[in-house]
Amino acid sequence: MINPLKYNRTKTTKVNIGKVQLGGNNPIRIQSMTNTDTSDVEATVEQIIKIVDAGADFVRITVPTSVVAEKIKPIKDLLIAKGYDVPLVADIHFSPKAALISAKYLEKVRINPGNYADLKQFKHIEYTDEEYKKEVENIKTNFVPFLQVCKENNTAIRIGTNHGSLSDRILSRYGDTPLGMVESTMEFLRICKDESFNDIVISMKASNPIVMIHATRLLVKKMEEEGMNFPIHLGVTEAGNENEGRIKSAVGIGTLLADGIGDTIRVSLTEAPEKEIPVAQAIVDVFDEAVLSKFEVKKEINFKDFDFYSYKKRKSFAVKNVGGDNVPVVISDISKNVSKESILKSGYLYNKEQNVFKLTDLSADYLFVGNKVIEFKGDFDFISENENFKDAFQISNFNEKKDFENLNFVELDDNFINYDFNKFKNNENIVFVIDISKSHSPVHFGRSFFFFLEENKIKNPVIIKYKLSSYNEKSMVKASSEIGALFIDGFGDGVFLQSDTENIAELNELSFGILQACRTRITKTEYISCPSCGRTLFDLEETTAKIKAKTSHLKGVKIGIMGCIVNGPGEMADADFGYVGTGTGKITLYKKQEVIKRNIPEKDAVEELLNLIKQYS
Repeated sequence: MINPLKYNRTKTTKVNIGKVQLGGNNPIRIQSMTNTDTSDVEATVEQIIKIVDAGADFVRITVPTSVVAEKIKPIKDLLIAKGYDVPLVADIHFSPKAALISAKYLEKVRINPGNYADLKQFKHIEYTDEEYKKEVENIKTNFVPFLQVCKENNTAIRIGTNHGSLSDRILSRYGDTPLGMVESTMEFLRICKDESFNDIVISMKASNPIVMIHATRLLVKKMEEEGMNFPIHLGVTEAGNENEGRIKSAVGIGTLLADGIGDTIRVSLTEAPEKEIPVAQAIVDVFDEAVLSKFEVKKEINFKDFDFYSYKKRKSFAVKNVGGDNVPVVISDISKNVSKESILKSGYLYNKEQNVFKLTDLSADYLFVGNKVIEFKGDFDFISENENFKDAFQISNFNEKKDFENLNFVELDDNFINYDFNKFKNNENIVFVIDISKSHSPVHFGRSFFFFLEENKIKNPVIIKYKLSSYNEKSMVKASSEIGALFIDGFGDGVFLQSDTENIAELNELSFGILQACRTRITKTEYISCPSCGRTLFDLEETTAKIKAKTSHLKGVKIGIMGCIVNGPGEMADADFGYVGTGTGKITLYKKQEVIKRNIPEKDAVEELLNLIKQYS
């Protein structure tokens, strides 16, 4: 069972992936996947070497057919000749025969329960219990011979379930849900158990971090109930590129690592695969057991009623636009340099004629000015430590004795458990601000605070404050992991980022990025773009950049950009519109799961996608 108040790594079985051991007390392993044509042995080997040199423990390669599977041995031989005896993982979809061949040559084979044995026709089928049981039995026909080959060759497997590629049978009975993902996985695990096969790793992936988190937590619970504890591979599939992909991956993977779940991770970016490795390492570094274990809850706090398997926002009352049914607010710290430039960096536009600042979708809701008193006109509110700044909302320490007649922000520290909340409890002018970044374990500290509020029936809204020592990829990933883990579980009515360095624009973007990744405040276009692999039929990175350049203004629209038919339309189940490679130089466009235009020449496809969005938006 997950202990939300204390880091305890889930005990899993040890699995040998070639010479590298996974699970148990071993370090959390890092991996990536090639995006070359696997038939091109030289190019694939060259890319594997880049990934390994970047720090990967394993590398996955796509094996779409049995013909390509025969290229595996030359790849392995050439790597060893170059001094790289790295474990390789075959990625299999739709082809049990390719899986059988791969198991003879590689250290691990990944199969997808959604398309390994079941046909995918996007049909709803009503099964009787007996018919359903028979279909499950049919899985054994293709799966058991594969397990036998794996046993003979000491090959491990990953049962990699994807939210977007569940079989018609699973969807018909369980729907497009975390439970459906879990049952799809458990069917294969039960067969493994019957066959005494234990060299198994499992993953539950989705482009939506909330689905991925709930499915993985539910799987761990279900395995525990059935006496299983196989190691877990974590990843947010089709996370995208640039900061968006990094933030979304950090939120999904980081939340589960905070739970103590996860033995290996892959960050799926629409970029060169070796670029995934430092991001993955940065996420792993956040959850250092030696540091996290220093955090102790000062008093027993009840969390028994908390639901880890579905989203429910903590109930708070509204103070102005903070809390209640409002979206989480963003506070921008401009106290180091209170100027027009700083307000512009906080997401505002300046109207020179009217001499006022105007709101945009990415404008901070409040500007923190420290102890300064200033005068600017615009659609914003100030927060100040200076009582003489009458036009600003005040922020003060919990222990200061004040009467509050308007919205006021009251800061708390890690000694909150000993405070007398009676003077502020349910005062409808008070918003609490809790700084989680000072704790050895910000996630567990933050959870303890929110559980304490629930236990004591305190409904004041809460702003999550977080200070970065500097702004870079590592600190961005750390903040996303630790803040995101709280918003994912329904905690928090706003975010307030600070930094020792002046990075106003970057912190404002990060604040909105975390809220978007957690699906709590949508302010931008959402891109569900796969990381590319050997099946990709066009330059995915270049195409994604073109599509983003022309669609980034479409707030709330979800666009799927998929390299091949394996990852679309199923993997972009969450998208409003889809762009999918379906042949060399050919693209098919989707609205939701419906094909709208087939086999469009690649040179015309981006423009056709824009026309499709205009037509239906």
